[in-house]
Amino acid sequence: MTPAIPGLPTVAVLSLGGTIASVPTGSGGVSPGLGGQDLLAAVPEVGAVADVVSRSVAQVPGAHLTIDDIVSLAATVEEAHRDGATGVVITQGTDTIEDTAFLLDILVAGPAPVVVTGAMRNPTLPGAEGPANLLASVAVAADPAAKELGTLVVMNDEIHAARFVSKRHTSSPHAFASYPGPIGWMAEGRPHLALRPIGRLRLPPPPPSARQRVALLALPVGDDGFLIEAAAEHAADGLVVEALGGGHVPPATLIRLETAARRIPVVVTSTTRAGHVLRSTYDFAGSELDLSRRGVIGGGCLDARKARLLLTLLLRSGADRTRIAATFADPWT
Repeated sequence: MTPAIPGLPTVAVLSLGGTIASVPTGSGGVSPGLGGQDLLAAVPEVGAVADVVSRSVAQVPGAHLTIDDIVSLAATVEEAHRDGATGVVITQGTDTIEDTAFLLDILVAGPAPVVVTGAMRNPTLPGAEGPANLLASVAVAADPAAKELGTLVVMNDEIHAARFVSKRHTSSPHAFASYPGPIGWMAEGRPHLALRPIGRLRLPPPPPSARQRVALLALPVGDDGFLIEAAAEHAADGLVVEALGGGHVPPATLIRLETAARRIPVVVTSTTRAGHVLRSTYDFAGSELDLSRRGVIGGGCLDARKARLLLTLLLRSGADRTRIAATFADPWT
C-alpha cells in the first residue's frame, strides 16, 4: 500500500474472512486465510483515497457468522468511529452480507458511514473483483455524502441501502440487487449517491444474556404447516413465515398458525421479496385479513431473512407484541 496522503480521511477496514480473503486449501477449494493487511496490499490505490487502518476480526466463511458475532461487530464499528475513523468498511463472505448490513444498520448509532463488501470470485480466479470492491467501498466510506445513510453494501460498482439489498445469484459478480434499486454507483473511481433513504430504525444492542430464537419457515403451495407446531412448541420465541404473494398462506396451515400466534409472535412476509405485505385487500381463508384476525403480524416491506433478524432483536430487547407489530408496520418512522 502506498503511503497515505496527509489530510485524507481515515477509514477503518475490518476483515471477517470470506471469499475475498480466500486462499487455496490444497484440495481444490479455497478457504478464508488472508488478513486485512493482505487485502489492502493487493489494492495500493486505496492510499490515494484514504488513510486506511486495518484489523482482522475473524477468518470465517460468511455462513459461519452468528447474530451474536454481528452484535459484537457493531460494538467494534462504533469503537472505530470513536477512535477517529471517518467511515468503516467490513469485508466478509457474501452469503450473509445482507444480514450483517441489516443488523449493523439497526445497531450502529451515529452518522458515520458503514460499508459492507466482499467478492464473488476468489483471488485465485481470473477476474477476481475483490480488490475493485474494496477500493470502491473505501471511497464510499470516505465520502462525506455517505453520512447519515446508515449501512451500505458496495458490490460491482453499485451502492445499495442495507434495508433492501439481497443476494440474488449464487456465483455472478452481479449477485447483489435491491428493490427499488441501488441508491448510487461508482464512476471513474468516485461514488455518486443519487438517493437518500428516509428515516432510520435504531435498536440498542441486546444484553449478552439475551438468547431468544426465531424460526423461519416457508409455506409454499400445498403445505399444511406441519413444521409450525415444532417451532412453536420446541423453544422458538418467535416465528417468521415466508408466505405467497401479498402474504397469503394455504388454508391447511391456518389452525396451526393461529395456535402458534397465541403463544409466540408470528410474522408473515412475502416470498416476492419486494413490496409490502398486504393489509386489507383480500378476505379469504389464508388472506391478510384472515391472518390478522388470527393474531398474525404483517411483516411490512421486509423479506423473511430481514424480518427474522428484526424480530430477534426486538424480542431480545424485551419488546411486547404491540411494539413488534408497530415496528413492522413502519420500521423507518
